Formats: sequence, C-alpha cells, structure tokens
Amino acid sequence: MTESASGRGGSAKEPGDRGRTSISDGVVEKIAGLAAREVVGVHAMGSGTALSRTFGAVRDRVPGGQKASVSRGVKAEVGEVQTALDLEIVVDYGVSIRDVARAVRENVISAVERMTGLEVVEVNIAVSDVKLPDEPDEEPEPRLQ
Repeated sequence: MTESASGRGGSAKEPGDRGRTSISDGVVEKIAGLAAREVVGVHAMGSGTALSRTFGAVRDRVPGGQKASVSRGVKAEVGEVQTALDLEIVVDYGVSIRDVARAVRENVISAVERMTGLEVVEVNIAVSDVKLPDEPDEEPEPRLQ
C-alpha cells in the first residue's frame, strides 16, 4: 500500500474521490433538452401537434403556473456510469431530418458526457412533427445564443 500525499497511512484515495456522486434523471434530462434546442432545425421539443404546443405555450405564461420545462420531450434512464436518452422533437420544414438527428445526438452526447461524466450509450430520437412555414407560430421555444 502506498502512503497518501500527507504522509499518513490509510486510504490511498484522493480527497476528491472519497464518497459517491449520484446524478438524477432530471438533471440529465435538462442538460439534454438544452443541448437539443441548440441545434439548428429543431423547432420544438415534445408533443408534435401545433394545438398541444399552443396549449403548452399558454400554460407556461399563466402566472403561478408551471414554467417552461427545458426537459420537455426528454426521458433519461441514468445508471451508475451510463445513461440512455429518448428525445421527441419537432423539426422545421425543409431541413434534413437525418442531419438534424445526427447533430442533436452529437450535441446531446457531448454536453451530457462533459457535464456529468456518464457514458451516453444511446440517444433515440422520435420526430413527431414538422413545423410548416405557413403554420401560425405560437412562439417557438427560445434558442440559446
């Protein structure tokens, strides 16, 4: 056994490695939701119908009501060292869905792994709707700058 840097015997672990850190599903869902929204071509997250997005936008504005959830449309399963994610997105008309999905996966995996240290084993993406140019815009979710 090697001695610690302080010269005392006992645990060879560094102080920062003593103990356990757990990360909740909700934390990973928020990180993934924000990362997905950064991708150009993602119009919204979650339910695909314009009507349900409109109700969600109204609900988010009601004083005392629920605030807009950055984790809407994201479901995470977090284990000890790995996580898997399911995302539901609405894309803008005219974009390549394949390219948007690839960019979302790359951005989500990068953000989650960098911030949590968890290995992302899969990111499943369900495209539930396409935002058409002539559809009324019920104020898209804000894109991070």
